Amino acid sequence: MERLKLVVEPRTVVGKKVKKIRQEGQIPANIFGREVTSTPIKIKDKDFLKVFKEAGETALINLDLGEGVERPVLIKGVQKEPKSGQILHVDFFQVNLKEKVVTHVPIQLVGEAPVAESGDGLILQTLNELEIECLPTDIPSDIEVDISGLTEVGQTIHVGDLKLDREKCEVKNDPEEVVASVQSAEMEEEIEEAAPTPEEIEITQEKPKEEEGAEEKKE
Repeated sequence: MERLKLVVEPRTVVGKKVKKIRQEGQIPANIFGREVTSTPIKIKDKDFLKVFKEAGETALINLDLGEGVERPVLIKGVQKEPKSGQILHVDFFQVNLKEKVVTHVPIQLVGEAPVAESGDGLILQTLNELEIECLPTDIPSDIEVDISGLTEVGQTIHVGDLKLDREKCEVKNDPEEVVASVQSAEMEEEIEEAAPTPEEIEITQEKPKEEEGAEEKKE
């Protein structure tokens, strides 16, 4: 599969002045890594959103800095404005293709569980991502877990049951950690009964960290 490419530009504007970059339809970003000098860049927001939708935080991307310079990176941080969802800042981690990295890969449940189709049980996924260590070129986009073998209440799927190339990927999670399990159908009713009413919910929100301040620290 051909590696995704993202054209970026060097950035000289830092601190509070990055607001102007966003007004121009671009996103301030930064490249960092082991033994890599932090490099401020900017990206067209439409270009980034297109690549991010396909790559997520697991696929390798080539950042094209122009003049034949490309850097292999992973998306390691996307800072968003809480209310609007606007992307404020992106961090790219530059990798050495010959050195292993530790990353998190999403877990996807696939197939139809007979116990759920019959209404006798409820499938509960308790682990949404797996922590692995491997070469950047060996990072899977996701890990599929087939639940078609779940036929009765009490059955579980553990990390040790997951199918992936163990020679290429070292799993950091405990093999006994539960990925998904079959609970009794009554459990769904208990959860609904225990759910608080809107009047009982106290909403608290941590004040978002100002990106401009983060920029000044990074630069």
